[in-house]
Amino acid sequence: MNIVVGITGGIAAYKAVGVVRGLVLAGHDVHVVATEAALKFVGRPTLEAISRNTVHTELYEGVAEVRHVAIGQAADLVVIAPATANTLAKLAAGIADDLLGNTVLATKAPLVVAPAMHTEMWQNAATVANVATLRARGVHLVGPVSGQLTGKDSGAGRMAEPEQIVAEALAVVTGAAPVPGETRLEGRTVLVTAGGTREPLDPVRYIGNRSSGRQGVALAEAARDRGASVTLVAAHLEVPVPTGVEVVRAETAAELLAVVTDLSPRHDLTIMAAAVSDYRPVAVSDAKIKKANTGERLTLELVQNPDILASISAEPRHGRLIVGFAAETAGDDAELLALGRAKVARKGCDFLVLNAVGWNAGFVSERNTVVVLDGAGDRVLEASGTKMSVADDILGVFAAALAASPSAPSGAA
Repeated sequence: MNIVVGITGGIAAYKAVGVVRGLVLAGHDVHVVATEAALKFVGRPTLEAISRNTVHTELYEGVAEVRHVAIGQAADLVVIAPATANTLAKLAAGIADDLLGNTVLATKAPLVVAPAMHTEMWQNAATVANVATLRARGVHLVGPVSGQLTGKDSGAGRMAEPEQIVAEALAVVTGAAPVPGETRLEGRTVLVTAGGTREPLDPVRYIGNRSSGRQGVALAEAARDRGASVTLVAAHLEVPVPTGVEVVRAETAAELLAVVTDLSPRHDLTIMAAAVSDYRPVAVSDAKIKKANTGERLTLELVQNPDILASISAEPRHGRLIVGFAAETAGDDAELLALGRAKVARKGCDFLVLNAVGWNAGFVSERNTVVVLDGAGDRVLEASGTKMSVADDILGVFAAALAASPSAPSGAA
């Protein structure tokens, strides 16, 4: 095939070299159209050596052969990687003030874009609208994914890896299946619980846990970035709620049970990432409990909270998926797996995300290491990294499972 690779001016332009190389090694004739800004990140000699063709940048080069039109007319596939926020805006508006813009307007070939930008840019209302416009026109998007960005930033907006871009771009033309790990969630509804519940003792004190909600929020962001309609049920969070998702508050286990029982049947995927208190006080004082009234010792009587995960897992699924989380203080991997397998059997959920926690691991860390078990207790994934990258990895498992299973219409009970 004759493939045009457009490269625009973002730091991820260095990864475009891998895209070009992958397409060339697959046996295709690759022509690079780079913007002037792109060449500030990747040199022309590199791109020409890898593509084995002259790199085109100037709108007014080759006027006699009408090159600004001819490149697009001859293309069987156009891939833009990276596609910056500015590029997406220009594509959506049909602006053709450079050679790449003219090439896109002049082609009838499939267009595949791999966005790359900071999280705030990706989530900006203008970018969201531009992406929706492009998708409505049949433009294929690959990514972005969540992960490390420029500098210390981490979040949604990282360009997909070259291997994934090549595979999905070629799949658009050949009709092959997309990369399973990046299954999209357009048209799907996802419910995520996050944070730690708090059970009041009096107007001042409560029984709680050390969950920050970071992993649950990351899952909500990852689901949103894959195109899902996301509802986040937030208990106590120590991180900001993400944009672009519906947020429902539930502070106690009883409140969480009521909300999840109501909402879960209307969602294709329910992810129970919140840390739910196992016990609550039998009695809650209307006034602050004072030492003068209790003496040197205070005895609390506690009662078990309902098992929310087991409760919703026992209901008819109709193609919906239920995912539980289990944070365990296991001595080793064997004990961790044994605890997880016993729990997934007891709860009856479709998947269980299992991780070891301790004084300095799990709840208090920005990183996580998890094992995902299916309903039979088999290990289907191990993932380690930032909680954003882990969220994207494990969500890929759930998205692929949804794609492979029959389902009721989203929003149906």
